[in-house]
Amino acid sequence: MNSIYLGMVIFSFVVNSFLMVPFINFLYQLRFQRQAQKTKDPFNLRTPIFDFFHKEKVGTPVGGGFLVVCTTIIISMLFITLFYFFGIPVISVFKSATRETVIVLFTLIAFALLGLFDDIKKTFNIEKGVEIFYGLRLRHKIFIQLAIALIISYWMYAWLGISFINIPFYGTLHLGMGYIFFATFTILAFTNAYNITDGLDGMSSGVLLISLFTFWIISHAVLDTILSVVLSVWIGGLLTFLYFNVFPARIFLGDTGALAFGATFAVIGLLLGKAFLLPIIGFIFVAEAASSLIQLTVKKYWKKKFFPVAPIHLYLQLKGWSESKIVFRFWLITIVCSIFGLWIAFLK
Repeated sequence: MNSIYLGMVIFSFVVNSFLMVPFINFLYQLRFQRQAQKTKDPFNLRTPIFDFFHKEKVGTPVGGGFLVVCTTIIISMLFITLFYFFGIPVISVFKSATRETVIVLFTLIAFALLGLFDDIKKTFNIEKGVEIFYGLRLRHKIFIQLAIALIISYWMYAWLGISFINIPFYGTLHLGMGYIFFATFTILAFTNAYNITDGLDGMSSGVLLISLFTFWIISHAVLDTILSVVLSVWIGGLLTFLYFNVFPARIFLGDTGALAFGATFAVIGLLLGKAFLLPIIGFIFVAEAASSLIQLTVKKYWKKKFFPVAPIHLYLQLKGWSESKIVFRFWLITIVCSIFGLWIAFLK
């Protein structure tokens, strides 16, 4: 059975490889590219350091996440359908494999559509004399994310009966309906943490690829067909995207991919019953988000900076680290964290 999933990775990689170059050319024709503009943070303050380190990325196509999301959904549904057609057991750790499938694919689609709207607004709705960076206003974006996350969390609680989390060295903690709020917070946190991490060529996609391999191993261990299929196809697509996204990047994820990938990463961790693994194997995401949160909080309440610049990868660039050096070391940290996470996951 494992050979089938390996075949899915290869199939997805080949399909995405054939589509990626024409898709990049299509984005150029649409002029769906990173714009040259002076950016501002959520408090409407200038970000000259960010502008300095990202000025050479202007003109690079944005929207690679759209292709990977589409191929992941279509190819996953194709393989799940073939499983049913050929009588291959579709196993779920929950009562309904169909509902589990709906939750995972809805997460990808809903957050991708939100991100796509934001990307379009950033790219094409820049009026003369108006300087914007976030596309959608931050509070509007968070509100929509919250609404989507609440729907997903409620489905996990009501449809799949998830109401507890497993804590290493402690046991099971039953949350009841409180699980909805826990899951919502988790989805929101990693959606935005991934988006913050998506700042250097190949960084967020490489970190995610390593993290997904970890969940892929766990999904095989618990015999969850749905998650194994989706992860296999997703990994194949990410491998292709990473080939074109490493320095110097030929294409960026955009918010379309960043929001969808961060949210789905969190949902898969929750569905596997490994919520505690998310901050371990996703340590880089947590560190990047935490540094930005600390910086924004101190700036708002104390009117000064805690770090010279945030998030961490931008601070390291300011210290003189090359982009590739930061990315490769973040990948290595993720490999170590993933191994540690697997060790904890399989402790008896």
